[in-house]
Amino acid sequence: MANESKGKRHGGQQSRRDFLKATALSAGAVVLAGARLPSAYAAGSDTIKVGVIGCGGRGTGAVKDCLKASPGVQIWAMGDLFPDRLARSHAGLSKNYTDKAQFDVPGDRRFAGWDNHEKVIASGVDMIITATPPGFRPMVLKAAIDAGKHVFMEKPVATDPVGIRSVIESSSNADAKKLAIVAGTQRRHQGSYVETMKRIHDGMIGELVSGQCYWNQGLLWVHKRKPEYSDMEWQVRNWLYFTWMSGDHIVEQHVHNLDVVNWAFGGMPALAYGMGGRAARKSEDCGNIYDHFCIEFEYANKARTISMCRQTNKASGRVGERVVGTKGYTDFRGRIFDHKGNELWKYEGPNANPYVCEHADLVAGIRSGKPLNEGKRVAESTLTAIAGRMSAYTGRAMKLEWALNSSKLDLVPEKLAFGPLEVRPVSKPGTTALV
Repeated sequence: MANESKGKRHGGQQSRRDFLKATALSAGAVVLAGARLPSAYAAGSDTIKVGVIGCGGRGTGAVKDCLKASPGVQIWAMGDLFPDRLARSHAGLSKNYTDKAQFDVPGDRRFAGWDNHEKVIASGVDMIITATPPGFRPMVLKAAIDAGKHVFMEKPVATDPVGIRSVIESSSNADAKKLAIVAGTQRRHQGSYVETMKRIHDGMIGELVSGQCYWNQGLLWVHKRKPEYSDMEWQVRNWLYFTWMSGDHIVEQHVHNLDVVNWAFGGMPALAYGMGGRAARKSEDCGNIYDHFCIEFEYANKARTISMCRQTNKASGRVGERVVGTKGYTDFRGRIFDHKGNELWKYEGPNANPYVCEHADLVAGIRSGKPLNEGKRVAESTLTAIAGRMSAYTGRAMKLEWALNSSKLDLVPEKLAFGPLEVRPVSKPGTTALV
């Protein structure tokens, strides 16, 4: 495929607050403790061999983050749907990493084509990094877990409810096999976020009553069509702009912010009610995705939050999250305030690179025999974004339980091969069917 944060028990039960505290602590514990892997793992049989599936910009960047994170990690195999992407990534990494103990990917461990993920998984690796376009990620995750491999998986993890159910099933199988799944939601591994979340779950701002999250920015890259491209090749190379590939930008990008709000509330919302549209995107190169969304999410305690995301040039940008409780609020910039604006707490801990920390936590968990498994959690946050998109596309309120358990929406083509592939029309609220 191609490329593209132990509670107290009473009567045998754990309280919701204790559960949330434990959840907040677990993902960032290695980072905040300053722990890194012992030098005994730097060579020999302790080396963790890593295969990279999806060698575009994010896959290549994830390789660098992984190698920075931990000693005793070796990039062993690489795969991509497109030979040119594979060659470009390999050439760049080869120049930067000349020590074969870190990077050793000869020609017979470089794979292109539709089965590249299968060949990487079968090449003798212990772990994979998957940075394919999101539409392919459920398939790659299933293959890796079935084969007994640990996984670093970029977000989002699917583009439709059928894919989400596959990821949740793979996550359950990973638990049974004691395999790690760590997702590219790096805020879950960022010290300031982890410590802020601990205080939210300790009750510093009281019961949560509302929240806001945003990813408003300008336009992103476009891969223009060339005469020699088939429909399928163009859509995969230009994957950001097709819902079956990216999930639309609310899923591909805004999932970061939605994941933070879900983290604060202790789970995904019950209801999504939203709108969106396509005002700035006009050309064929922009596929069939929207350029703006606004979604209201309602959580189990009836608190409502607002989600905004936009990709429009020459407009004010805003990226971040905010949650409000009965006693105060936080903007997740390492500070908590009361409702008069007085600072109640400020984060003064380490500020390690969270993109590196997520890989360090992944590898440390593998080596400790206590692998992290973020699969179900990131699937639920991805579903939150998908449900918001489905509501905006259809014009209907969306129960997330229905989307999770009953929706039959499956956007990925049954046949994955180069050739003709119709572009679905841009969705129109009121006429787009709810599936």
